[in-house]
Order: sequence, then structure tokens, then C-alpha cells
Amino acid sequence: MTPQWDPDKPIYLQLYQQVITRILDGYIKEGEALPSVRKVAAEYQLNPITISKAYQMLQDEKIVEKQRGKGLFVIPGAQELMLNRERDSFLSHQWPEILMQISRLKLSAEQLLSVNVNNPVEGKV
Repeated sequence: MTPQWDPDKPIYLQLYQQVITRILDGYIKEGEALPSVRKVAAEYQLNPITISKAYQMLQDEKIVEKQRGKGLFVIPGAQELMLNRERDSFLSHQWPEILMQISRLKLSAEQLLSVNVNNPVEGKV
């Protein structure tokens, strides 16, 4: 199954973010190998250079390390490192915008907390 790619964002950045998300969600564990460039290229029908760019970004950020002859592996502590980074990014970039929208819509804490995050349509906002 091929994912839907955002046409406004380079695919290698989307692949990079997919790996980050999978590590944060625990689907790829610390010490575990990433799928090979060839496997990902074949699965998503992409140029191997695209996958290599995403993987290189992960190496540059010290999230994965290359083990000669074996592939790329998630380093110990990568999940905590990324969790802290993603929290900081959310709090400094996304949260202020969300707070402004909450204020603009005059939503109360009770209204926000009553929304069922698994099925927002059933919420009472």
C-alpha cells in the first residue's frame, strides 16, 4: 500500500517524518534496524536516492547509526531525544497558534475536554 504523499512537501522529508513518528509511537524500537533502502524504494515505488536522503538526515541528527555491513540502527536514547525535541517544537510553534484559535472561538476548558479524541464527531463542542 503506497501512502498519499503531500505534493507541497519533498518526499524525503515526509519519509524522514514517518520514521520519526514510528520511533515515537514505538513501532520501530531502539536498537532495531531500519528497513533497507532497496526494500523501502520497492515498497513505495520511489527512487532509492530519495530514501537515502531521508536516512542521511536521520544519521546527521544522530537518531540512527550505520553498522558496517548490517544497515542502519536506531540508537539507544533516540526515542527520548525525539520526544523532547518534538515537545519543544510543539510548545513553541503549534501550541501558540492553537491557543489563539481556542481564544478566537471562545472555547472553554470543559468544551475542549469533553471532545472524544478517538471520535471527535461525538464530542459536545
